[in-house]
Amino acid sequence: MPKKIKKTKEDKLYESLLKVTRQMIMGRSFVPGTVAEMMERLSLPLQHRPVLIKILDDLTAANEISCVNNRYVRQTGGGEVFAGTIRMHHRGFGFVETDNNAFSDDVFIPKHMTKNAVDGDKVEIMINTESLSGKGPEGRVIGIVERGRSHIAGIIKEIHKSGEIIAYVPILGQSQKVVVDPGEHELKEGDRLVMEVTDWGSKDTETLARFSRYLGHISDHKCDIKAAIEEYQLASEFSPESIAEAEKFGKSVPKKEIDKREDFRELECFTIDPDTAKDFDDALTLTKDKNGNFLLGVHIADVTAYVLPGSALDKDARVRANSTYFPGYCLPMLPKELSNNLCSLKPNVNRLTVSVMMTLDAKGDLLEYRTTRSVIRSQKRFTYKEAKQVLDGEKKSPHLKTLKLMVELCNLLKQKRFERGSLELALPDLVVMVDEEGFPLRTEYVEYDITHQLVEEFMLKANEVVAKHLTDRGDKLTYRVHDNPPEESLKDFVSLVRAFGFELNDAPSQEELQNFFNKVSETPYAQHLATSYIRRMRMAVYSPDNIGHYGLSLEHYCHFTSPIRRYADLIVHRILLDGPMSPEILETISAHCSEQERISAKAESGVKLLKKLRLLEAIREVDPDIEYDAVITTVKAWGITIEILAFMMESFTHISEIGDDYFEFEERKMRLIGRNTKTVYRSGEDVKAVLRNVNFITLESKWDIIAPEVIVEKKPERKKAKPKEKGKRSTGKKRAGKQKR
Repeated sequence: MPKKIKKTKEDKLYESLLKVTRQMIMGRSFVPGTVAEMMERLSLPLQHRPVLIKILDDLTAANEISCVNNRYVRQTGGGEVFAGTIRMHHRGFGFVETDNNAFSDDVFIPKHMTKNAVDGDKVEIMINTESLSGKGPEGRVIGIVERGRSHIAGIIKEIHKSGEIIAYVPILGQSQKVVVDPGEHELKEGDRLVMEVTDWGSKDTETLARFSRYLGHISDHKCDIKAAIEEYQLASEFSPESIAEAEKFGKSVPKKEIDKREDFRELECFTIDPDTAKDFDDALTLTKDKNGNFLLGVHIADVTAYVLPGSALDKDARVRANSTYFPGYCLPMLPKELSNNLCSLKPNVNRLTVSVMMTLDAKGDLLEYRTTRSVIRSQKRFTYKEAKQVLDGEKKSPHLKTLKLMVELCNLLKQKRFERGSLELALPDLVVMVDEEGFPLRTEYVEYDITHQLVEEFMLKANEVVAKHLTDRGDKLTYRVHDNPPEESLKDFVSLVRAFGFELNDAPSQEELQNFFNKVSETPYAQHLATSYIRRMRMAVYSPDNIGHYGLSLEHYCHFTSPIRRYADLIVHRILLDGPMSPEILETISAHCSEQERISAKAESGVKLLKKLRLLEAIREVDPDIEYDAVITTVKAWGITIEILAFMMESFTHISEIGDDYFEFEERKMRLIGRNTKTVYRSGEDVKAVLRNVNFITLESKWDIIAPEVIVEKKPERKKAKPKEKGKRSTGKKRAGKQKR
């Protein structure tokens, strides 16, 4: 095998700088500039000038830019064609990840420029050099190379008198007409089905499809998850070979395997997980030595002992890339024989683990660490609720002392994280509780309390330690990276904050943002503002190129602590235990894991929203006039968006459906005001809302907004008029026109 040539520091610098330079040039806000101006825009030190000049020369030779009067100009003639995979948003626009990674950001494709591409299609695009923005490159689809799927899942929306059957297909959006050939099947409105596409059509012509498979009716809550699996093409069945491999391992750890490992079974060890969890990836140990140092052990399920490279289990896990969690149901990455049993760190049984043993001083600084293959025997399976009850004195436990010690170390690590600029948004999670058949019963807020925080801090530390360890060892890995936010996105967020009546600097620091989120944490707007901030950030992804993690303010970070449910973590385990993998393989795995993570998130949020709507409709049938607390999150000239606080869901109301008044939009104040009633709707205002109707097909709800009480602004007191001069008299008429407010 030929010896691999290692890249020099100069090579790495050139590649890194080429990527950011190309990103700047292809960005929508790029303006021509000299070498000196580009040095300043990229914030480069003087010693990098020769490298930048070489890059500019190479880009000029490649016809990507040209030099005119010593200023580098982006080439606009002809336009280079890029190939890639498009991922569609439910609102109709999309993003393309180019095959050659020409841009560090995915290319944004506006809704009217997608050329009827659907999620997963291989497309060819051209960059729109006329669209200027700081959010990254924008382009248009010029051709569809290969369709990503032959079948689509949808719901029968209309059956015309003529017999024409129209379906709503979520991945195509509401504006795309899909005509269904039922064959010999009798269909009715609300039927969910899988269809084979016979003609994709275009934005201006209909899509044609024929009946392939029946899933159920939209009124049947029992097929919600089955329909989502079909819609997002999630793998739901394991191969017979995978099941056989999993079953072959039996139900207990053999003694010969235990003898090969470091034995931690005598340590006080336990897990802390959600109420409904069955796949326990991680367990914890913590003590304090005579010097006041913390001895923290993070023990992670050793999935590599069972899922061997190239095995049937490995192939199935790689396709899935992660577990997908629906209300009341998990679509696992590994068969239940492993995910819920032999790999899961259940109490009072021997389990194979990979342990990160860390020593931290009294300030929370890491003194030393080591990693080892081990065996543990968890003494307790805590839920977050139960651990909190023990800490609050509501429940007795022999592990109280250790839990308190964990809180102490957690607070030290949190302080360290704050000092380096990492944000903590501490968002509660809204869980939809369902019965055995999937019917929603209620919602529960899960607060991000100290038990969640301590587990997260210890996992973050283990992930960071492993990432730095492998980096220092010279290994490439599936880093978890998070790029800096676009400047324009941060400006958008500052504008939103000000619309809610808060103050924030134009370019807030991490510390200022943290102080802001702390300030609003007890307000009804906390969830919306935090979510809005997250949406404006770039997505965290997996990559073999380490660009650091902006959100955590870490230079080295990876996912290591959840190999039962994330394939990227399993890859990191293999590199740690068995040695390096090729950059090409890591590139492919990173891209696939990132993409599958997005797809699972879409599927999860879609089912969760549907369950919320089912619950709302069930409540409405009992009490149609119930009023819900809501907050106005967005005000536009064409309507307002409210968030129903108890359900953490948004709904848009068109301006024509707001009350009986004529509303005018005041752009400067970002508010709507009634011409006759003077009723004002502004962002951040609390309102009440009554559910009007629910559409399970399009996942929409309509609400009647109860107008807030009109506050009459006092007119300034008039100064007493001076005595009129003799011979003059008042006309007694009032001046016509609007009273200024």
